[in-house]
Amino acid sequence: MTPGLALFYGGMVPVRNVLTMMMQNIIPLGVITLTWILVGYTLAFSNKGNSVLGEFDAFALITVDTPQFHTVTAGVTIPALAFVAYQMMFAIITPALLTGATAGRLKFAGWTVFLVAFSILVYPQVARWLWHPKGWLAQLGAQDWAGGLVVHASAGAAAVAVLLVVGRRRGWPQLTTSPNNLPLMLVGAGILWFGWFGFNAGDGLQANDIAAQALINTHVAGGAAMLTWLLVERLTSGHSTLVGAVSGAVAGLATITPCAGFVNTGSALLIGLIAGCVCCFAVRLKHLLRYDDALDVIAVHFVGGLIGSFMLGFFADSAVNPVSADGLFAGGGGLLLWHQTVAIVCVVVFSFVLSWIVAALINRTIGLREPGPEQDSLDQVQQGQSGYSLSGVTAHPTTSGRGAGAPQGDAAGPGEPRHVISAIVNTERIDGLRDALLMAGARSIELMETTVYTGRVRTEVFRSNVRKLDFEERMRVYAAVDDEHEEAVAAVLRRFGAEPESVHRLEISP
Repeated sequence: MTPGLALFYGGMVPVRNVLTMMMQNIIPLGVITLTWILVGYTLAFSNKGNSVLGEFDAFALITVDTPQFHTVTAGVTIPALAFVAYQMMFAIITPALLTGATAGRLKFAGWTVFLVAFSILVYPQVARWLWHPKGWLAQLGAQDWAGGLVVHASAGAAAVAVLLVVGRRRGWPQLTTSPNNLPLMLVGAGILWFGWFGFNAGDGLQANDIAAQALINTHVAGGAAMLTWLLVERLTSGHSTLVGAVSGAVAGLATITPCAGFVNTGSALLIGLIAGCVCCFAVRLKHLLRYDDALDVIAVHFVGGLIGSFMLGFFADSAVNPVSADGLFAGGGGLLLWHQTVAIVCVVVFSFVLSWIVAALINRTIGLREPGPEQDSLDQVQQGQSGYSLSGVTAHPTTSGRGAGAPQGDAAGPGEPRHVISAIVNTERIDGLRDALLMAGARSIELMETTVYTGRVRTEVFRSNVRKLDFEERMRVYAAVDDEHEEAVAAVLRRFGAEPESVHRLEISP
């Protein structure tokens, strides 16, 4: 799922920050793999230790490397290393989620150190509390099927903490950036949706009726949340967008995560419908509370994880899963709802406080926030590269052989070029423009991308944030001509859409 998250976030950031965003999501695959193998797993799932913290009996998997089996339930076991690897994937993606909130302002070195600290000090403890039989929240009676609290709530709380440390992007809230590649975002979301089946359906560690229920619940909630998000988006902004559809689906998937193996299909449908509506409105909180959550991690993942964990106290049903307590609507009273509330508060406070301390220490030492000017082009600053090497000229292929019959060099006429005719055109027909200019007598041609103020306002919508744009992309043409062919070249440019006020005649200096 983590590479899918890299594509998902990478497609939504500005074009100059796409590589750094993807790198921030890919690096946990290396960093947390090591920390999990060395100490993370033993802190979370050690057979020794207490209800809060594990011991180091499984340090570096020294004892786990020998053939061992993890007991799922009476008479059902799986290889211990399979359980280690499965849980490692949760540990890797959890801190990666928060990078969407801090997009456009993190130093790579500082972020790497934060990953190490979070994966040792925060995540293993929360995982132990809820997913280890000895964990104190598990013993209390709190439930979390596949990470509504362990993953989404802890990552969301950490995102809030890091945002308080690194602050807003330069120019926010007046800053208006556009996604660089929404199709890439959709590919990433598709990988996430598919991967979610593995997380939610696989969390019971058995291929049985509960796994099937978790799988269908996951898909139903994601689809339902997509529809309600799109409906709210349509009613509030007048548009139903691809970004809205994907955001709604991810919100539904995050919200059903703590409930997937504990509720029936009808409950999953209601949870998804509620999630899409609540998370869509939660996007507006960043403008109300003035925090700069670039990709709405708090609204989608944090709020989704919290309301899913809370709604489990209403919808949990022991008829679906015998190990579950009954929620309020299944006749279990309010006890599970109370246990869920305690777990929510404890996980959020713990993750927030430790993440804030770690982030503040890093920021005061090696630095966690990139300085303002560097934020405009993090790809060049941090990697010395650009995510895309395409231009409007080179992206349009020319047909081999076309223009071969057009006059070139001395065939255009005996006179030397005396002037450059410059104009702004709005055309995709580069072949036709080239051929027409050569036939008219142009001695050389240059094309350049440009952005022109048009006075015509168009609207873009990104997660209910309406943006007014009055600049449009155009192409500027420079054609060198002699006196005899000057008017013919100017006529060609006008024929290809050049507005009269954009046509200029420049003298060529000897």
